[in-house]
Amino acid sequence: MTETTLYDYWRSSASYRVRIALNLAGIDYRAVSVDLVKGDHKSEEHIARNPQGLVPVLEIDGHSFTQSLAILDYLNETRNLNLLPEDPAKAAKLRALAHSVAVDVHPVCNLGVVAHVSKLVPDHPEAKVDWMKHFISTGLRAFEGMLAEFAQDPFCSGAAPTLADICLMPQLYNAHRWGVDFSDCPRIQSIEAACAQHPAFAAAYPDAVKPS
Repeated sequence: MTETTLYDYWRSSASYRVRIALNLAGIDYRAVSVDLVKGDHKSEEHIARNPQGLVPVLEIDGHSFTQSLAILDYLNETRNLNLLPEDPAKAAKLRALAHSVAVDVHPVCNLGVVAHVSKLVPDHPEAKVDWMKHFISTGLRAFEGMLAEFAQDPFCSGAAPTLADICLMPQLYNAHRWGVDFSDCPRIQSIEAACAQHPAFAAAYPDAVKPS
């Protein structure tokens, strides 16, 4: 069996998602750091792995995959993680919940995007923080509202982690990092507490995998 290798960056939200899923699947993997701050993702070596110059890249089962949501689909379908309900309508609604942060919030809060914002307004050093707070806060409150359709028992939808939980937790890490107050989101707070106690989430936490 070929070795499973994850090219990631410890603070990357997309990489964080994949680490959680790999842990849920019980897959041992070799982590290779691609330091986004140092520009490792722009190297010829990494561009050869992923022409987008992004992380994560997962090498598994003789394949190389990019795009975290596509990777999560692959792991869900090949490792029976049950990240989505079997009912198509329920699955679509849970996927929409997950995508509300992974597709609508995460991209605009990407390191490269925010760095470009800072370049455009060099006279406003707080622009980056204000940008993060605005989009993360708006996204989390929308997520909180969407959760009303699901039973948190104790995760986003039921007693086991779902795609939504995997997408939510990295965004909450960013919320804490940038000082976003979501104390008015009790459902999210409850889910965060449940995920924090789950071994697969705890082992994937950025500070737990930060290179020494």
